[in-house]
Amino acid sequence: MQRRVVSLWFPRLASDRALRARPVDGPFALTLRHSNTDRLYCLNRAAEQQGLNRGMSFSDARAFCPDLQSRPADMPGDAGFLRALARWATRYCPWVGLEGGDGLVLDVTGAVHLWGDEARMLCDMRQRLARAGLFVQAGLADTRGAAWALAHSGEGCAAPGESLGAIADLPVAALRLEADTVVALQRVGIRRIDALAELPRASLARRFGRDVLMRLDQALGAQPEHVSPLSAPVHYGVRMTLPDPIGLAADVMAVAERLLDQLCAKLKANETGARILRLTLRRVDGESQQVELRLARPLREPPRILSLFRRGVDQVDAGFGIDQMRLEAVEVAGLPVQQLSPNRQQGSAALDDLITRIGTRIGLENVQRFLPADSHIPERSFLIAPAAYSEPEGPWLRAAPRPAWLFPPEPIVGEGRQPPAQFRWRRMPLTTGRARGPERIAPEWWFEDESWHRGLRDYWLVETRQGRRLWLFHTPQNPGWFVQGEFA
Repeated sequence: MQRRVVSLWFPRLASDRALRARPVDGPFALTLRHSNTDRLYCLNRAAEQQGLNRGMSFSDARAFCPDLQSRPADMPGDAGFLRALARWATRYCPWVGLEGGDGLVLDVTGAVHLWGDEARMLCDMRQRLARAGLFVQAGLADTRGAAWALAHSGEGCAAPGESLGAIADLPVAALRLEADTVVALQRVGIRRIDALAELPRASLARRFGRDVLMRLDQALGAQPEHVSPLSAPVHYGVRMTLPDPIGLAADVMAVAERLLDQLCAKLKANETGARILRLTLRRVDGESQQVELRLARPLREPPRILSLFRRGVDQVDAGFGIDQMRLEAVEVAGLPVQQLSPNRQQGSAALDDLITRIGTRIGLENVQRFLPADSHIPERSFLIAPAAYSEPEGPWLRAAPRPAWLFPPEPIVGEGRQPPAQFRWRRMPLTTGRARGPERIAPEWWFEDESWHRGLRDYWLVETRQGRRLWLFHTPQNPGWFVQGEFA
């Protein structure tokens, strides 16, 4: 059986994907920051017709085309979209692989007859992709190299056994050669593939390297080049069908323990840990109930996970009995093997389990921690992040004492640069007993903050005779006194 390979090239994959979500009229381009300069990464057809091209700086492109609309490129999203297209392409054949970052290669040997003939199969591909808003160029030949050359040089279909005749008139760049090699060949007058194929092989390899012969042989079929299909994603799910229905929580936990042993073994083999687990319990009446567990940290230790399932299992209504249980890791994260001291691991594990137990009741996003931030501005000296998705950081560097309670500045009556001897705050008359300061803090010029429009601040720690320890500041550029915090 003659081997047949299809190459699909999406020259505007990134822009087509962006325009599928948010269509625009007129020239459009995606930009990518490189060497502190925004450059065009992918363009639509209207932008190409305006004379723009990839790699052009965004400022130059706007000078040529003032109507150009742009968005930042999302390369990880484009890679995921291409993998989704690869899964879609398995409807034509089981052997589908990636061809760089903007193409697919399909080994359709033995599958063409399912679509009638090659022309109908290619027509079906183009029509479906066009309805999805994607522009594609397709090439079909006996070899992967010839199909790639036809797809990237327009479009074409080489008859069986006629790969050389189909690509003979194409430039040598269609052989997937390096740019330096292509330039070197053009300098000696070798511009087309047929001229390259007629040269003596020994002198060709000696002068231009073996890669030229390898690419030529791959395109002509003298050297095999296989299509490596995408590996199927690992499925983290196990289930057990019970011979007799169960209804006691202890029995459900016993079955869950056996399922956890199997699932965690698979997680450990792939060096991953579960972040979200879902236990599905099917009752004899056909109804199902689910117990979802969201973990503060990736885990693959059955005893720890089993204890966290207890609260959800106790709330399950078994009805007339449960005859099947299924456990699935809905979300996983990398968890490589690492060596930790026993004391540190035990303390960290206990805290993570506590966060998980509290998060089960109020939500993991509502269990938060403070993190230090690199700023001398009081309001920006810390961050609040969910404890389940952040790590404790330190140390907390303090050049001067900071109040336990920080609130928006509240004005008080006072004159001069020294703290007022008597003032009224929150309807309370206060008398200054002792004051320490000032600590001058200047606003960060690279941030625009309306709360710092008065300029410099001179902070004072004021201890009042009534027992209040307040954090006051004075604004010398626009005189005024304010209270912003209170010490414990």
